Amino acid sequence: MNQRGFTLIEILVVVMILGLLISLAAPRIIGRTDDARVTKAMADIKAIEEALALYKLDSSRYPTTEQGLLALIEQPTTGDIPRRWREDGYLERVPLDPWDNEFIFASDARSYILRSLGADGAEGGEGVDADIDSRDF
Repeated sequence: MNQRGFTLIEILVVVMILGLLISLAAPRIIGRTDDARVTKAMADIKAIEEALALYKLDSSRYPTTEQGLLALIEQPTTGDIPRRWREDGYLERVPLDPWDNEFIFASDARSYILRSLGADGAEGGEGVDADIDSRDF
């Protein structure tokens, strides 16, 4: 019987080549995660805005700050109760931003502000720490 397998040297060469490829590719892939999170935050804001527009179509106003984005999930019981409210809601759930923080929502029922505070979770900042505001796009 002639059994043929890989030698230790062949396995080490393959592991070295894989390590080299990973060390070259990893910085490019890792550097893009921040960009992807910013893009996801913008997409989530757009989806929430669409739900807010549908809510306004049904009730002639946006939810108030007090009612919050939860009004898109379950019918409000405080403040101005909508005349018509979609039985299954306007969103399946209120998403968190990509950094696991709640979106900031403020509304007087006629207009609203919707934003994420970015990677640092604090107001202001630059780059990935910058606030992402629905009024900016």
